[in-house]
Amino acid sequence: MTTAKQWTSHLLAIAMPALLIAAPAQAIVTASTPTALHSDTDGDAEADRQAVSREIERFRSSSITISQAMAIAEARHAGATTADVSFDGGSGVPVYRVKTLHNDRIWRHTINAATGELVGGEAALPLTELDREDRSNLAALGAIRHRLSDAVRVAERAAAGKAISGGLVRERGRLNFSIVVVSGDDLKEVTLEPPGARAK
Repeated sequence: MTTAKQWTSHLLAIAMPALLIAAPAQAIVTASTPTALHSDTDGDAEADRQAVSREIERFRSSSITISQAMAIAEARHAGATTADVSFDGGSGVPVYRVKTLHNDRIWRHTINAATGELVGGEAALPLTELDREDRSNLAALGAIRHRLSDAVRVAERAAAGKAISGGLVRERGRLNFSIVVVSGDDLKEVTLEPPGARAK
């Protein structure tokens, strides 16, 4: 780890508890450079960097924020909650891909990142068609008090930027929110553990 990275990690370790005390979602936060947004270019670091830079530029030029995209998708079904959201600038029109949970179904929405309009129709998948781990994660999401939108707000403050994607991950029996934030020219991954999300 370079000295700059060690210093950044040290500052984040000091700043995170203060942010979390004021935040609506209590969480354990770690920050690191995400690997999920790197392109599959067989290890070509320069091509990876350029692809990520293009995606960040398209994201920055979008009028709709990730929080707005989640609210638009959730409004389609009263009582829905977002399980996963990501920005996709690779197609002709930049969009957010939002998955919401409502009435034992996962609803897939594509939201235009410039206008906030729904692109195409909605698609629903019954939870019974998901594998056991996904069903377990979504059941835990329904049981906890905090939402992905809470985690996005905490992550954006913690990483001093704007969220570009977020969702649920399970690591070592713990269900966490994982949020990728654009901060300056960098991507930072912030992991938050909601209270009550540990595996039984």
